[in-house]
Amino acid sequence: MTIEVLDGDLSVCQVRDLSAVDWGQPLCFAEKTDEECSLVCPTGCAPKDALAREDGWRAFRIAGELDFSLVGILAQISSLLAGAGIALFALSTYRTDYILVKGERLRDALAVLAGAGWEVSGKKLPAGD
Repeated sequence: MTIEVLDGDLSVCQVRDLSAVDWGQPLCFAEKTDEECSLVCPTGCAPKDALAREDGWRAFRIAGELDFSLVGILAQISSLLAGAGIALFALSTYRTDYILVKGERLRDALAVLAGAGWEVSGKKLPAGD
């Protein structure tokens, strides 16, 4: 399977509501439960009035469409990264899974996955990553 690296820095936020979210961004996730409302968005679009916010995340996704019958893909990625001491924040859509890691650990995460047989594609990583 292939990992596709996405461009840009992301923020993970806890927000009061989603009314001010710029849904036109290429990557924007919102989740709401009875206890909280969370938002993942480009850092430049993060709400100024967020209750809590953590910047510095980068993302990659599993390229292609994952069938719901596939089992263990996210668990495998999670285990590999945990074994290397790399924390992650996972998100899923109907089609695929997205993994966020801190920007300073992106190269390490990709190296771990490549070493386990995952193909890595996407935009060229900036020199600082």
